[in-house]
Amino acid sequence: MDYTDKLSQIKRDFLAVGSTLSAIGDETRQLIIMVLIDSGCPGMRVGEITVKTHLSRPSVSHHLKILLDAKIIDCIKKGTMNFYYISPTTTLKDLKRIVEHIEELLESGIYKDDSCKH
Repeated sequence: MDYTDKLSQIKRDFLAVGSTLSAIGDETRQLIIMVLIDSGCPGMRVGEITVKTHLSRPSVSHHLKILLDAKIIDCIKKGTMNFYYISPTTTLKDLKRIVEHIEELLESGIYKDDSCKH
């Protein structure tokens, strides 16, 4: 794959994960993600997340919806209860792929040309 192909792939990757980047760019959502990871449970209810984060229930629900839409978390319903957890097929894996593609591009020596030096 040449430079142009690699660059085109990175652009496509960024377009595919735009909502993921926006979702994890917010400190409150980062906190919720960390609470879900740290819980050691297969899922947490909104009320449990509000206790751990000291956020209001509407705020937690709002941020959970954004994380759900970005496919970072998932929800399982048991009766009337909803349990939220980090999705095993999360789009966060796509972010890792972008970083790998950028590293490959940089390692290919695109900046070894003296014309790029300042």
